[in-house]
Amino acid sequence: MNGTEGPNFYIPMSNKTGVVRSPFEYPQYYLAEPWKYSLVAAYMLFLIITAFPVNFLTLFVTVKHKKLRTPLNYVLLNLAVADLFMVIGGFTVTLYTALHAYFVLGVTGCNIEGFFATLGGEIALWSLVVLAVERYIVVCKPMTNFRFGEKHAIAGLVFTWIMALTCATPPLLGWSRYIPEGMQCSCGIDYYTPKPEINNTSFVIYMFILHFSIPLAIIFFCYSRLLCTVRAAAALQQESETTQRAEKEVTRMVIVMVISFLVCWVPYASVAWYIFANQGTEFGPVFMTASSLLRQKCCPVQPGHLHSVKQTVQELHDHNSVLWKKPIWRR
Repeated sequence: MNGTEGPNFYIPMSNKTGVVRSPFEYPQYYLAEPWKYSLVAAYMLFLIITAFPVNFLTLFVTVKHKKLRTPLNYVLLNLAVADLFMVIGGFTVTLYTALHAYFVLGVTGCNIEGFFATLGGEIALWSLVVLAVERYIVVCKPMTNFRFGEKHAIAGLVFTWIMALTCATPPLLGWSRYIPEGMQCSCGIDYYTPKPEINNTSFVIYMFILHFSIPLAIIFFCYSRLLCTVRAAAALQQESETTQRAEKEVTRMVIVMVISFLVCWVPYASVAWYIFANQGTEFGPVFMTASSLLRQKCCPVQPGHLHSVKQTVQELHDHNSVLWKKPIWRR
């Protein structure tokens, strides 16, 4: 085994040399140089500075201006709330612990940070799913005469929270656990050990199927259908400059959305699955930390991308109101 397991931690280094210490009690400079911890802290500070104003203003403006409280904006508002969870409960904690080079807040702090970071990430992920399904239904019209209203938006938000809680809560209740990961200055779900007494293996499999593979499949399906429908509509309206411009913008934004999702989630999920499937093999702590930080960078960019997608799709939808009454592939 190339790691050292303790009561509430797993260090990706063998203790043959005797240098391994608890990440709750001692700086972990034997895992990475001090400047790397400083770099993590600087990155967290950058995310806080960029993400907090964007998401707080999204929340503030939507609450203050009643006309902005449209059903679709509820989803964007939910994303802002999720990102604020990650900023307040995740980024600030990681900034503080990275400055100390170990998880100075102890096991309880690790559980709290892991919970809020996971909850915020999952709310954001399932909000993207709800948005993708909503855009698919509105634009592609698989169900005739369906109108996305306030009740549907609220139901979608409740759904995102239920799904997020079913991922973030079990480790607090004894199904898996939160432990320091990578450079030991942030906490996440335990991918590193089988830990049969807490059924860790079953939870990791459950999470990868329900909270990664299924959302990925839904988002790909919905946006691919949306893209096909928009392009088909534009082809039938070649004389319209507005349609062509909106079609190009939608194409660009859909590609950005999908690539952003892949860049943010796939590296982290792939690294986590590799570690889980090859437990006991050697891996660098910086390697895991880097993939985790890559996932967290999605926080400040989501609202802007989603708002642009919403505007351009709506513009094309309004311009072709007669054309969109029936799905393109059913003509």
